Amino acid sequence: MQTTQVTDFLSVAGQISKDDIAQLAKSGVATIINNRPDNEEPGQLTAAAAEAEAKKHGIDYRYLPVTTNSITRSQVAEFEKLLLRSPTPILAHCRSGTRCYLMWAASRALFNRESPLKLVAQAAIKGYDLRVLPSLVEKLEAER
Repeated sequence: MQTTQVTDFLSVAGQISKDDIAQLAKSGVATIINNRPDNEEPGQLTAAAAEAEAKKHGIDYRYLPVTTNSITRSQVAEFEKLLLRSPTPILAHCRSGTRCYLMWAASRALFNRESPLKLVAQAAIKGYDLRVLPSLVEKLEAER
């Protein structure tokens, strides 16, 4: 499993397996946030199975399923709350890691007034395409 460090306390990754959870525990991950809806693709580990495995290894597990085309302001706020209140370090995962990175970037733009364009550029350096971020932030600002 390939992870990308976004901040000192947050990394993102694509879909994880039961074996990955054991490795994450050994590496010190304290919380897993799953942003991938169950049954998005055949054979993926379900949230319930991942949560059971995480608990076996002493890892907090949070399930916040989102789809890129329908991310809401309340979902971004919940993601931000999880980042602020969960034990660290945190690994957030989805199919490729992009959705998780997008959720983090949206939270930074909405709640910390960071520049969406700067966040897009920083993500690109790490191999993530977040070009949708400026229009997403604009849409979410209108939800207030």
